[in-house]
Amino acid sequence: MPHFKQRIEKSLSERKAQGLYRRRACLSRQQQRVEHHGDAFINFSSNDYLGLAQEPELVKAWQEGLALFGTGSGASPLVTGFHTAHHQLEAQLSDWLGYERALLFNSGFSANQALLFTLLEKDDVLIQDKLNHASLMEAGMLSPATMRRFAHNDLAALQRTLSRYSDQPNTVVRPDSATMVVTEGVFSMDGDLSPLAEMKLLCEQHNSWLVVDDAHGCGVLGEQGRGSCDNAGIKPDVLVVTFGKAFGLQGSAILCDDDTAEYLIQFARHFIYSTAMPPAQAHALSKACQLIREDQWRRDKLLELSMLLSEQVNDDIELIKTPTPIKPLLIGSSEKALAVSEQLKQRGIWVSAIRPPTVPVNTARLRITLTAAHTRADIDKLVTAINEVIHD
Repeated sequence: MPHFKQRIEKSLSERKAQGLYRRRACLSRQQQRVEHHGDAFINFSSNDYLGLAQEPELVKAWQEGLALFGTGSGASPLVTGFHTAHHQLEAQLSDWLGYERALLFNSGFSANQALLFTLLEKDDVLIQDKLNHASLMEAGMLSPATMRRFAHNDLAALQRTLSRYSDQPNTVVRPDSATMVVTEGVFSMDGDLSPLAEMKLLCEQHNSWLVVDDAHGCGVLGEQGRGSCDNAGIKPDVLVVTFGKAFGLQGSAILCDDDTAEYLIQFARHFIYSTAMPPAQAHALSKACQLIREDQWRRDKLLELSMLLSEQVNDDIELIKTPTPIKPLLIGSSEKALAVSEQLKQRGIWVSAIRPPTVPVNTARLRITLTAAHTRADIDKLVTAINEVIHD
């Protein structure tokens, strides 16, 4: 039986040989302008879609929160960690997104895992889109439920799976089991949308709950930035939103009805046993929520920049057109994706290469993301660099 050290060394060597080794880049500035080892770059790898991470009003709100509440919450929400700032933010999110309750979590990863681990039981069935986030897939695999995956955005495949496990005669599970369909509103690597209206109808026909993780849609799509579900004209049974993207901050929330919220408070271990987010952060998030609702110009700017990018990139370059700020540039091999990323860096453009296992084999890509803080000049420079590098 190998020692841990031998196993670690072997795995690291294999990862390097496969061209999949990952390294952190320590940046001295963040968001739309970054510095690395003294060199400056325009950042096209940020999820700060609305440009709020450097918004002066948001910085001021966090400073106000620190003055009012101090630096930390001091405990878990069920001890003494639930403060007035948390309560205000939850009420604000519920009102904005149209749910009875909102519960705050420290990350989208923990919110997704808390939701699936807590709600699913042994005889339940969990049906997931194959491209769902790792937090959802891992939770599904480790939960006591039976998990099935369907081909990405394939409604026929979802229909077949639901029919097999629905509450109809000859069902393969117990009559008292529950079925849950989970998808993302916007898929983070492809930037495409889930067919939510059709999925909601299928779930209603088969007595299944629909859960939507809208990490990359909330703030960007829909009326007042309400997200993918508002954009599709539906309301899922449970909605998960995260604050590390369009909100420009950190954390997440689960939106649901009152009973489901109370059930999670009683039984969700990620909620019960984690220190609550700092109330100063919740105070800042309230300001972010306000800015998202009021600043339509940020979403309009994203649409303008998206059109500019699509129009100027050469037609033979495989830049995928999407209705979101996520613009995948498909490359293929991991080695070539890394090489193209490095060539763009030499031209002052920071775009990260995304490789397996994050994306399927032979679909390595550059994940270009636009933000409302970018300028037309930034897009011009990006396009010029891409057209030059891809044709070298």
